[in-house]
Amino acid sequence: MVLPGALPAFLVQHARQVLAIAALAVLWTMETVAPMYPGRTRRLSHNATNLLLALLNGAIAVGLAFGILGVTAWAQAHSFGLLNLMALPAWLHAAGALLLLDCWQYWWHRFNHRVPLLWRFHAVHHSDADMDASTGVRFHTVEMLFSFLARLAVLPLLGIKLPELLLYETVSLPVILFHHSNLGIPGWADRSLRWLIVTPWMHVVHHSRLQPETDSNYTSFLSYRTGSSVPSGCRKSRGDRPGPGRL
Repeated sequence: MVLPGALPAFLVQHARQVLAIAALAVLWTMETVAPMYPGRTRRLSHNATNLLLALLNGAIAVGLAFGILGVTAWAQAHSFGLLNLMALPAWLHAAGALLLLDCWQYWWHRFNHRVPLLWRFHAVHHSDADMDASTGVRFHTVEMLFSFLARLAVLPLLGIKLPELLLYETVSLPVILFHHSNLGIPGWADRSLRWLIVTPWMHVVHHSRLQPETDSNYTSFLSYRTGSSVPSGCRKSRGDRPGPGRL
């Protein structure tokens, strides 16, 4: 039996996939017009590989989404979880949920680098030598399954409500695609944006060939955990972009 609210939320989850396709199309066009690193000759085959993997994961995620939405709806209906221990106004509950979700994403990403078993599968994401927006959806299917199992426990414990979960995923997804993109944005724009969100020049260092750089900049959406500064690897010349690390 599907809990009340889970089915409409499931439909919103599908709308999120449409948003991902639209964001990818826009970023792919922008990368063509103003690339950070020009001269790539195999963009179509490269993107096709990443998108085929994303489609496979998306097909599996259709079934898994009911589990995620179900446990979240259950926690909301039973006032279960950290945020539900306090009588918070709706806006403060939502703000706390967004920050806790982003904090969880940070630590889950960090675990994927620190735990050898998790890194074995997360390395597929880092093995992309020509990082662009499609890299943001390039993940091993087993990593996605591990993430699903972890979220089944974490989301109810945090007390996240369904609208808050969907809002976070809807807002963070374009940012994730953006900071993986090969989009050459002006330095002043990147410096301004990185006060709030992760930018391409911030995240490129995370995909460095050098392990100390790869094991940094774990944040995926908000940049508050990394700050507005960019490690030295992000300031490399355009012809010296870091490649996939720890492989």
